Amino acid sequence: MGCANCGVCAGFVVVVFTVLTTPFCAGLTDLRDVAAINSLYVALEFPPLDKWLPLGGDPCGDSWQGVLCVFSNVTEIKLNGMNLGGTLVDSLGDFKSIIVLDLGNNHIGGSIPNNLPLTIRNFSLSGNHFTGSIPESLTMLSQLLDLSLSNNLLTGGIPDTFQQLTNLINLDLSANNLTGQLPPSMVDLSSLKTLHLQDNKLSGFLDVLQDLHLTDLNIENNLFSGPIPANLLTIPNFRKDGNPFNTTIIPSPSTALPPSIAWAPAPGYAPGNPAEVPSVSTAPKLKSARNFLTTKGVIWISVIGAVILFVLGACLFICRYCKGRKLKKDPERNHVGAHKTSGENPNNSKSSLQPNLPVEKVSIQPVSKEPIMKPQDGYGVDNIRINPKPQDEQLPPPPLLLPIVEKVSSKPPAPADVTRSHHPSMSLNCGSTIPFTIATLQQCTNSFSEENFIGEGLLGSVYVAELPDGKLVAVKKLGITACLRQSDDEFLGLVSRISKLQHPNIVNLVGYCNEHRQRLLVYEYCGNGTLHDLLHMDEENHKKLSWNMRTRMALGAARALQYLHEGCQPPIVHRNFKSANILLDEKLAVHVSDCGLDLLLSGSTIEFSGRTANGYGAPELESGSFTCQSDVYSLGVVMLELLTGRKSYDRSRPRGEHSLVRWAIPQLHDIDALSKMVDPSLNGAYPVKSLSRFADIISRCVQWEPGFRPPISEIVQDLLQMI
Repeated sequence: MGCANCGVCAGFVVVVFTVLTTPFCAGLTDLRDVAAINSLYVALEFPPLDKWLPLGGDPCGDSWQGVLCVFSNVTEIKLNGMNLGGTLVDSLGDFKSIIVLDLGNNHIGGSIPNNLPLTIRNFSLSGNHFTGSIPESLTMLSQLLDLSLSNNLLTGGIPDTFQQLTNLINLDLSANNLTGQLPPSMVDLSSLKTLHLQDNKLSGFLDVLQDLHLTDLNIENNLFSGPIPANLLTIPNFRKDGNPFNTTIIPSPSTALPPSIAWAPAPGYAPGNPAEVPSVSTAPKLKSARNFLTTKGVIWISVIGAVILFVLGACLFICRYCKGRKLKKDPERNHVGAHKTSGENPNNSKSSLQPNLPVEKVSIQPVSKEPIMKPQDGYGVDNIRINPKPQDEQLPPPPLLLPIVEKVSSKPPAPADVTRSHHPSMSLNCGSTIPFTIATLQQCTNSFSEENFIGEGLLGSVYVAELPDGKLVAVKKLGITACLRQSDDEFLGLVSRISKLQHPNIVNLVGYCNEHRQRLLVYEYCGNGTLHDLLHMDEENHKKLSWNMRTRMALGAARALQYLHEGCQPPIVHRNFKSANILLDEKLAVHVSDCGLDLLLSGSTIEFSGRTANGYGAPELESGSFTCQSDVYSLGVVMLELLTGRKSYDRSRPRGEHSLVRWAIPQLHDIDALSKMVDPSLNGAYPVKSLSRFADIISRCVQWEPGFRPPISEIVQDLLQMI
């Protein structure tokens, strides 16, 4: 009897032991972290790290080399100086709870991936061989405290992505090949203490740093110029050697650029930084000037001075002689002569300019003919062309008006005077926004030809243009109705307003033109067309659009609206938010266009009928009520397009399915119906839970009452949790 009981007890112990140890046999580590660290091991080309595996394993339970965990999640990976090679891949962003990632002082190459862990706080890739540019996705790392990308081969500019990095304390981008100016969003780095930018090719002024509470700033061996803000001089550890800060040798803008290149920025010109080019070229001149001040130099100066005095005396004598003869001439001939030469009638300077005015009009006349004023009836609304290709040959420089103006004035005008020469009473302070002439834009768009046409919207036509330095831009030629809504001063105020909109998900304004009753806006060019094209016109690439890519596009669009609604004071309502106004760059990152143009849309009858008929307009638009919540409704429609692959309004479908919103709303909370309405091109490759969350966000965005729609910041947070 006792033996039997002992057997039962022994069996019970075995069962309990098996049950208790089963989870540990399956592994402690979260399976998502296991997959992420396996991918990292493969990307690093299988380095000899203790216990690391390319497939499966238990990083937390088996204590993989350099890996620290909290419970079942990987929180730290420290592999500094481990002689690692290979590259990094986007699966790096799949770690769900990682806080520290230190891969410094290795031999890792390639580009820095865009998909980074959102929970990261300490991120170091210093001392490697990374190339390419700094990813703009840094803007999503809101918990980042320490970022080091020093001693790599990074190129391009520092992206303007610091709006959300208010917790960042240390930033080290030194010893790369970075160029351009410091981005405006650096002013938002309120917690920053250490900033190292030495040994790059950065240029411009340091104004964006003057209000930061820095204790360590190193900007040595760059191209920074202009005056140093007084606040920076009080930083305890401030190193600035190797920069051309001496502003006393900067020539005035009127003599810095010859008239032949004042129409547009030359290659390498940094807007807003006139000190860059002269500061480099003046150093050898100063050196030669010092060598010239020798004994022989003094003698030569004396001889040259004597010659100059002699020539001036001779000129004075000739002028007096000619003046005496003119006084004896007939008064009528005197009057005619005043109209033939400028400067002979000192009491009537305005009339002396009259003979030049007809000449200037003649030179402008060909530019303002039919190519500029031709009607746009040939283009339908939203008639978008995919991936336009500009002319292959190099465009010749446009005809210039500056030599004609030079006859009137002894000084050649500065670049900013090219557009304002016809409106001398107006002034504009648009930072780096460039004024263009009609002649320039006509030349760069091949006379606004059909080949350069890329789209038609509510406000006018859009053309692709190639500047002389090879840069592609998009030129929005405002229609007559939009032009008549504003005076010249109001238009220049609009340009100033748009130029201040700086966000990674908003199309940047490059320049403008306000000449001969023509108004044009010049934007950065996005080479992959629009989201509307990708979803509804490009079947091949549409099939490659994964669920994660669609979610990220929705997040990018929402971030743009968040910046307009909450980052601008007063808030800006877009009023024309739709997939045709969401542009995509080479990496399919979202850039929202037409931001800040709400003033031109105000009061437009086309706006109500066109937008509502196309399915993007919120119900309250029929009564003319525009709020931020109207944009939220339009965002919900765009997300529906991403979810279903359908157009917002499609008359080719059955009558009950014309309006995407009305057709979709009853099905958003039915999981079976929701699965059937998903874009068939996804082939079921999406997480059901993520699909349900996405549909829930859409449902809240397209509520009939504006008050029931969530604020845009709440939508951004919900989308962030899905990525």
